[in-house]
Amino acid sequence: MSHFAVVAPPLFSHLQAMRALAHQLVSRGHRVTFIAEGEGDDFYPLSPALRDAQREVTHTSAGHLFRVIGALSRLTDVLCQQLPDIVQRLAVDALIVDQMEPAGGLVAQALGLPYISVACALPVNREPHYPLPVMPFNYRQDEKAQRLYHASERIYDRLMQPHGRVIAHHARRFGLSPRQRLDECLSPLLQIAQCIPALDFPRHQPPACFHYVGALRDTPPVAVKNHPRAVPPRAWASLGTLQGHRAGLFHKIAAACQDVGAKVMIAHCDGLTDAEVDSLYRSGASAVRGFVDQPAAIRDADVVITHGGLNTVLDAIAAATPLLAIPITFDQPAVAARVAYSQIGRRVSRFATRSHMAKQLDALLNDDRYRQRITAACEQLRRAGGAPHAASLIEQAITPFRPTHPLRSMELR
Repeated sequence: MSHFAVVAPPLFSHLQAMRALAHQLVSRGHRVTFIAEGEGDDFYPLSPALRDAQREVTHTSAGHLFRVIGALSRLTDVLCQQLPDIVQRLAVDALIVDQMEPAGGLVAQALGLPYISVACALPVNREPHYPLPVMPFNYRQDEKAQRLYHASERIYDRLMQPHGRVIAHHARRFGLSPRQRLDECLSPLLQIAQCIPALDFPRHQPPACFHYVGALRDTPPVAVKNHPRAVPPRAWASLGTLQGHRAGLFHKIAAACQDVGAKVMIAHCDGLTDAEVDSLYRSGASAVRGFVDQPAAIRDADVVITHGGLNTVLDAIAAATPLLAIPITFDQPAVAARVAYSQIGRRVSRFATRSHMAKQLDALLNDDRYRQRITAACEQLRRAGGAPHAASLIEQAITPFRPTHPLRSMELR
């Protein structure tokens, strides 16, 4: 059996996906250690510097782009400094690395260890004529779209230069080939995406080691619901763990639901005060909660209103519940663009008027084509295999590397 180290950014949804994958591997007799802040025997005790770098990422507001980039850069830098010693001390056989954290791939290659890249968010893999997974663009192949995609790549890479410099520095320090982007740090052995083709734009040149596996969950998707739409219809709304404080947007959601005669449950992830919760009831919300059983709430709903977080969208697909995506930050605009492209839902700006939002909800509730398309996507998600399939792919990928091999000695520049 093998010992894996998991390297991932300290983001709740990413760690939850990795935990589900880890549970599968542990159930098969493997050992998994997380290089992240957390409680339990499966979390490695972090140094103060590494703990502070992780906390800076989680506590930096998504609205401050340059601060977020700076925090991510400092975390990668500290990981590249400390991870080699941690990995050698743990005597791991392979690393499981979130695509969003390049330090894992850099260190694994420096030590001569096999590693697996996991896309907990949209895959960062680049292709010609394909928009970046952080851009809100629709998928098109005309010349105008290609110029837009190319220009956006240049702008994005320029914005990410602080992170790119950290990647380039440690690649030189480890004696690796030059690189400065996330996609240049992906595993050549195995790449797993927590997504399905029905939710992604068409990919034409994925690497042979790239696999869609669907949602990484401890519990596989349940059977598709077959009950008719409720009367009055039921909506479920959440803006995720980082955006639950947006009381004004929740007010607009509640009012739009009231306009279409829908009962709406709002989950704010403890982001609202008691006074703000009370005011949401006055705006038309039928229930307001801090946290709920999200998959169960989505199964009971006729429409899901979401910020476009990939995990929430995958939960909606698993329940065959159409979506209204209201993206805010990070890859959410890109996820929302894919929701609209696949026609499993609609998207609106968070600045949309109450009446426009109500119009989109009315279409989702009364046009059966959305339910039909998301039902087909649900079947694809079920067949993708999820965490069990991902664990099997990992076992197959690392088999040639067992028994454990000696770590490459590192003479750092």
